[in-house]
Amino acid sequence: MGDFKIYTKTGDKGMTSLVGGSRVPKYHERIEAYGTIDELNAFVGVLADEIIQDDIKKDLIVIQGNLFVLGSLVADDGLKKVKLPELKDADVTFLEEHIDNMQSLLPELKSFILPVGHKAVSKCHVCRVVCRRAERLLIKLAENHDINPLYIKYLNRLSDYFFVLSRRLAQLFDVEEIPWIAPKS
Repeated sequence: MGDFKIYTKTGDKGMTSLVGGSRVPKYHERIEAYGTIDELNAFVGVLADEIIQDDIKKDLIVIQGNLFVLGSLVADDGLKKVKLPELKDADVTFLEEHIDNMQSLLPELKSFILPVGHKAVSKCHVCRVVCRRAERLLIKLAENHDINPLYIKYLNRLSDYFFVLSRRLAQLFDVEEIPWIAPKS
């Protein structure tokens, strides 16, 4: 590794650099958005470590790669021409196809279900809610910055994917889905 150091000390005063080079406070809305995408990526890793099915594990690795791409795209301030990988419509299609495939194996959903039953199921729901937060932050960012609508669409579909995956995992791990029962007034 030579002289490479992981710490740069450039953020010690609460500022950080975006991909295009501008310096912003670490609480900047762009940092919040891609930081939450990074958080989601870490939770997807935690979920993947719980999965024993190779096909699902491979899908989660694809998703993690796409989240790295998305994070870098959101981190780009657009001030310099920087060559970054792109998120594509095919990445959304990938999620939709996997949602449809899993859903075809599941019983009809007749009520809300509680996010519980197995560690993998619960972790899937954590991924879903962090994904929804990332989506909300990206929508907010898009109010003041040029954000490709595909990025929001991807996160929207990804949260749906995690919901359906949670149900599929409950089925694979043979755990009962517990319906939410509304309190009587």
